[in-house]
This record gives sequence, C-alpha cells and structure tokens, in this order.
Amino acid sequence: MTVIDIETKRKLREMGVAVLADAFDAQDDLLTGGMSFAERVSLIVDDAHASFTSQKIEGLTRRAGLRYPDAELRRLDLLEERGIDRGVIANLATCTFIGRAENVVFQGFTGSGKTYLGSALARAACQHRYRALYIRMPDLAEAWQQAADKPGGKEKFLRKYAAYQLLVADEWLLDEPDDALRGMLLELLERRYDSVSTVFCTQYARKDWHQRLGGDVHADAIMDRIVHRAVWVETGTANMREHSARK
Repeated sequence: MTVIDIETKRKLREMGVAVLADAFDAQDDLLTGGMSFAERVSLIVDDAHASFTSQKIEGLTRRAGLRYPDAELRRLDLLEERGIDRGVIANLATCTFIGRAENVVFQGFTGSGKTYLGSALARAACQHRYRALYIRMPDLAEAWQQAADKPGGKEKFLRKYAAYQLLVADEWLLDEPDDALRGMLLELLERRYDSVSTVFCTQYARKDWHQRLGGDVHADAIMDRIVHRAVWVETGTANMREHSARK
C-alpha cells in the first residue's frame, strides 16, 4: 500500500476524519510491509479508532469541569481507615450504576475526600463515554438565578442540567435552599429521575436532609427522587487534605 497523497489527506480532513489521515501517516511501512491490503487497512482503522476514542474522552473530561481533573478511583488512600468498602468503589468505577439510573451519595466530614470522590467518579464516567458535569451547589444556584431573569431561561436551564448522564452536585445542602431553589431542585430531579444519575457530595447525614430541605411536602418530594435509588458511601472522619499535605 502506497502512502496516501496530500490531496487524499486533505479530503479525509475535510470530511472530519483527520484521525484516519493521521493513522495513515503514522503507519510504519517496514513493520507492515508483509501484511495484506485488508490487514493494513484494519490496523490503520484500529489506530484511528483508538485516537478518536482518546480525543473524545479528553473532550468529555475537559467539559465536565472537574474540581480534580486527575482524580482516579483506583488511587484512593486510607480506604480501610475511612471505613470505605473497596468492593463498592470498584463497582462504582464500572459505571454500571449509570445504566441503572441510580444515584450516589458521598457523605462525610469536611475534608474527608467527598469532592475528590465525586471528581473521580465523574472522570470514570467520561472514560466510559458518558456526558458528566461537576458543579458546586452555590454555582448551580447562581446559574438558576441568572436563567430566571431571561425569557425562556428556566426551561433552557432545566433541559441543560437534566441532560447530563452524570451530574455531580458538590456541597449539597451546605446552605439551606430557599423556596425558589427548592422548586428548581424538585423539577430538575423529577426530570432526571429514573433516567440518569446524580452524585451528591454532602456533610449531612440522611436524617438531616428533610429539615434542611424545608421540612415540608417539597422536602418529601425531593428526597423521594433521591434516596430510594441511591448508593450511600460514608467517607469517614479522616482529614484527607491534611493527609495529602503530609504526603
């Protein structure tokens, strides 16, 4: 197989398959000289597909806005000391819970690694080619307030945040939501319920949620769309920021 000419490569790039053109360029004729035409094409397509997948994952990870972009579930410290079940983490890393539209709650004291776990889980989702987003609750509340001031803004906001296959809500219930924010949360969680997965990183145990959500029927409704299909992971009391600083 001769090396493709400049015009052919131009056409490949024009068609949006630049990775295929690059794969042709990268092929080593000395190593593949004895292969058949079909074998060489298969190898080129394999290389192009690997590059395409890598680029797609990188793009998904970048757009996820992770607090810790390099976080990995395989590199967690002090799991036993923190009382975290390795089997549960290993299962979460497969991201099969997303296919089942289950939620995940990381609950523990300040500094116990909740944000890192949320970032690591979102990164794993990106590696499985799911659309994920990490966002702090104060930022979500601000985005909602800005959307509310624009014509059609509320509906666009809800469609956007309902569409993520994995949404990581950090600092969940750190501030008690007002009525407007509770209304948004109920509608957003209703749209996400039984369809996609949400991760909640919070200091507060489940018994405290109802009161912090207002203690009324809205609180009932919000919790009903979270707790019955959720994997709960308590992150313990160890201060992982202090541990990381010592390392």
